[in-house]
Formats: sequence, structure tokens, C-alpha cells
Amino acid sequence: MRLLSRNGSDWTRRYPWIAAAALKNRQKHFVIDGGAVVLGIDGISDFDALHSRKHYHEVQLYAFDILAMGGDDLRSLPLHVRKAKLEQLLARRPDGITVAPFERGEIGPNLFRAACRMGVEGLVSKHRDRQYRGGRQKF
Repeated sequence: MRLLSRNGSDWTRRYPWIAAAALKNRQKHFVIDGGAVVLGIDGISDFDALHSRKHYHEVQLYAFDILAMGGDDLRSLPLHVRKAKLEQLLARRPDGITVAPFERGEIGPNLFRAACRMGVEGLVSKHRDRQYRGGRQKF
């Protein structure tokens, strides 16, 4: 089991809570796309705490997507199907990995303002019927 960053760095030892949670899963072969977060007392991600290098034992994974499971490449499936498979994979909700909320609807000014009020780091927006495209996208 390995936790790899976007650039291929192995962070398995850096984030032991995520690694332990992944090992508890009944499915042993899977690839999840997500973000590492440290949650503050208010339940909001604390970007400064994550990058301070003082809270590695508190870092958990917010899972956004699943790319492979059980030897099957899932990237060609629509997002809503992959999200359902991600929910199934993490149904027992191991501490250390959380399925990021998936809200249907349009991303608009009201959601943006609410995110700003909450002080969240950012929003991830994907079309529910699209297959997975890796890397940063230009629009």
C-alpha cells in the first residue's frame, strides 16, 4: 500500500492515519483521487496546519473520486458511477478517509459566496456524466 502525491512522491509514512485507514478496507486494490486535509476545531480544513508539517498524525483524506478498483480501470465511467463505487468502497467509513460531499446542481455565485464565508480552501467541480481526465485542465 502506498500513498502517492500528484508528482509521484511516496507519502505513506508522512500520513499514517490515511495509510492505516486504507489498510482496513476489505478491497485491497484501489486508486482514489482525493485531497489531504487537517480539520480545525470548527471542522473546516486548515491549510496552514497541513503545510506546517506539525500535524502529520492528524492528516486525513477527502476522497473525491475512484480511478481503479479490484484491477478494473474505472476512469472511462461517468463520474456519478465512479462516485457510487467510491461510496461502496468506503461504506464502513474508516477513520482517516472521508468521501467528499457530492452536491448535484450548478456551481454558481451563491455556492461561491458560501464557500468564502466558511473559509474553505476551495471547491472541486466536475460534470456528473464525464469520464476522468487526469491533471489540471484548461477551460
